[in-house]
Amino acid sequence: MPHLHKKKKNGHVYYHLREIQRVNGKPKVIWQKYLGTTETMYKKLVENKSADRPEKVKTFSFGAMFLLNELEKELDTIGIINTIVPRGKKETGPTIGEYFYYGWVNRIIDPRSKRALPDWYKHTAVQYIRPVDLKELTSQRYWEKFDRVSEKNVEEIAKTFFGRVWEKQSTPAEFLLFDTTNYYTFMNSKTDSELCQRGHNKASRHSLRQVGLGLMVDRKTHLPLYYKAYNGNMHDSKLFTTVMDQVFDAMCEFNKSKQSLTVVFDKGMNSDKNINMIDENSRFHFITTYSPSYVKDLASTSLKKFTSLDISNNKLRKGSPVPQEDHMVAYRSDKELWGKKRTVVVTYNPRTYRKKEFTFNRKLNSISEILHEYKLKYRANEPQWRDPEVVEKRYCKKCRSLNISSKYFNLSFDNMKDKPIMTYRRNTTEIENAKKLFGRSIIVTDNHTWSTDAIVQLSLDRYIIENEFRASKSKEHVRLNPIYHWTDSKIRCHLLMCVIALTVLRLLEIRVNGNRRKNRLSGKTIIDEMSNLDSVCLWYPRKRKAEQMLEEPTKIQGKILRSFGYEIEKGVLQNSTP
Repeated sequence: MPHLHKKKKNGHVYYHLREIQRVNGKPKVIWQKYLGTTETMYKKLVENKSADRPEKVKTFSFGAMFLLNELEKELDTIGIINTIVPRGKKETGPTIGEYFYYGWVNRIIDPRSKRALPDWYKHTAVQYIRPVDLKELTSQRYWEKFDRVSEKNVEEIAKTFFGRVWEKQSTPAEFLLFDTTNYYTFMNSKTDSELCQRGHNKASRHSLRQVGLGLMVDRKTHLPLYYKAYNGNMHDSKLFTTVMDQVFDAMCEFNKSKQSLTVVFDKGMNSDKNINMIDENSRFHFITTYSPSYVKDLASTSLKKFTSLDISNNKLRKGSPVPQEDHMVAYRSDKELWGKKRTVVVTYNPRTYRKKEFTFNRKLNSISEILHEYKLKYRANEPQWRDPEVVEKRYCKKCRSLNISSKYFNLSFDNMKDKPIMTYRRNTTEIENAKKLFGRSIIVTDNHTWSTDAIVQLSLDRYIIENEFRASKSKEHVRLNPIYHWTDSKIRCHLLMCVIALTVLRLLEIRVNGNRRKNRLSGKTIIDEMSNLDSVCLWYPRKRKAEQMLEEPTKIQGKILRSFGYEIEKGVLQNSTP
């Protein structure tokens, strides 16, 4: 057993650690270690304690960036872009493909302006995942790189990227959803731009210049397959006419079999020219909506002729069965539209009817109160209220502001005993006719063999592309809107970057959820969870390199990592696949 041995020499006390055993019956020192004086031992003890304690600790966001980099290894967006726009002879620093990569990664995790990218990346584990000189990621450098990417380059990059995405999908596209939206900018009116024009903005920012975006999404995977940037003042129907050939080419590219393909779009794009172009190709079919006011006789069909539908909207609502009285019902017929016989389905949704009726009655009551004030002012012969035409114009203007027709009230003006009198009365006939169309929608298709349930379900699935637009405008992820770029070339590059981010976000959902139908994780949830998985760096005295460890993952984080074939054991990332 080792023991402490004390020696005294020249008045000083020294210590040894030694071990003694009997050899041939006599005690003998078999091992000895010099320790020094008490002061020396104390100094060594303090130094050893400080060596075990890190002198600096720092955390970096790791999880989300790691997953996106794993997807980048499969997609190789950097390689795609560098092939189409190669590095210049005197170009230094990151390539254009890398600038796009660091851009769309940020759009997915925590959207920031190009100016804020270097500071944001300082708090991430980018230098351990894909090292980069952060001084190169400035807004000025982004502008310089974007100027080298032409409109033709953008289209070629998008086509190659979507082709790479679709190579990894097991089933070909069959039903595709097409829709449009717009994004406002703060571009000055005097700034030269073809893309940014004023028009009807879907965020009600009509005074600002805007850019339009048409997007095509696969119904099954929710993956974007085609997009088109267009002038902000172009109508949806004109855009669809312009890009119809490109849409057909994209649809055929992602389904090279001979099976029919169906494009689903809303009533804003169903012009005669667009429908005729689809009719000319026997492989393509369409499902679109139609305004009930154009076919009032069909839209106002008695509910006795409607039958219940076997669709998802009639099964569960917030986890509970939908009451029978709230079931969506439909009436199927046919009608000649756009020069041919079409299958027409009229749907009725009781919940939508109640919402519209409530809103409609509230507006009527508001107008009644307003007209009562007009009546008193006209009767009092107040200035600016003496001319009946002026009063009627103010009434019509108020109706427009409430987004309701002025035909629901009849105004009359007269004199009684030399006093002006104004009266108003509800037009019950018009009101009842309007209510007959509440909750009703018209769906039109050229495929007469589909069941009514399938037609309605496909039309309702337009919510998928609407969700993509919501994600593109989300403040937390992607955030395409508002656009802070001032030239068309930079705006096109920004749109491409955001569409790539939107697509990768959907690929992330597919990878994590697999074939699971219940308890699916949204892209937002995956990114939020993995953004909280940090890498911890520890700097110890007398060590040149920092030691890196990962946090203990939560249950959800562990499940997400396993879907990519990784797990964390004792702070170390390891392959979980054998």
